[in-house]
Amino acid sequence: MKQLTPEEKETVRLCKRLTTRFNKACAEYGLIADGDKILVGLSGGKDSLALVEMLGRRQKIYVPHFSVVAVHIIVENIGYQSDTGYLQQFCQEQGVEFQVKTVSYETTTDTKQKSHCFLCSWYRRKALFDIAKELGCNKIALGHHKDDIVETLLMNLVYQGAFATMPPMLQMNKFPMKIIRPLCLLREEDIRRYAELREYRKMPKLCPFEKESSRSDVKQLVRQLEQLNPEFLDSAWGAMENIKTGYLPQKI
Repeated sequence: MKQLTPEEKETVRLCKRLTTRFNKACAEYGLIADGDKILVGLSGGKDSLALVEMLGRRQKIYVPHFSVVAVHIIVENIGYQSDTGYLQQFCQEQGVEFQVKTVSYETTTDTKQKSHCFLCSWYRRKALFDIAKELGCNKIALGHHKDDIVETLLMNLVYQGAFATMPPMLQMNKFPMKIIRPLCLLREEDIRRYAELREYRKMPKLCPFEKESSRSDVKQLVRQLEQLNPEFLDSAWGAMENIKTGYLPQKI
């Protein structure tokens, strides 16, 4: 029997931990049901790659029986570059269908009121909904993890004066489709390390506006709060779970 290297042992342990939390999220929040057709928003980052891998693995179990299609949205006038060849190969290895759609937004839009990040996100999300409807998908899976959700809670508290964030599952009001976040119980540090061990490839050129976001400041705030209480993220998650009426998204 082949002796595993330390890196291989760590990969196995991490995969088991991530899969356990992924399955727990799906069960606790009823994220996947028999007959679902799930569209995954595949940005090419570590989180969305991990999401494709886990959904691809889960769909092979056949209980519940569901299908997955990954879609990569290119916003052509943002200035980043995607390796769609790698993304297609990655999805093929996971047994997941892959599609690409290119969109653009009006650069003359008043960015004083709406930032580049807001506009890019809005056009990406709209494209995902359009494709989901075309393909007959009833759910859209996004790669937000526990850190993302707690950071969004803090951003809404600090900048919007609202106790609100992104829920594990959201039923859309205007049409019969749900947003699900199967990575909601996973920590970013675990996903980052798993991506390193699995040698996920990074995209050739990242978004030039990503550092304009206030999320990096909130990440620093979370690190400071974790110095006060190493279990801060779990405490914040418990607070959201205890205040069901407040645990609502401001925006999808």
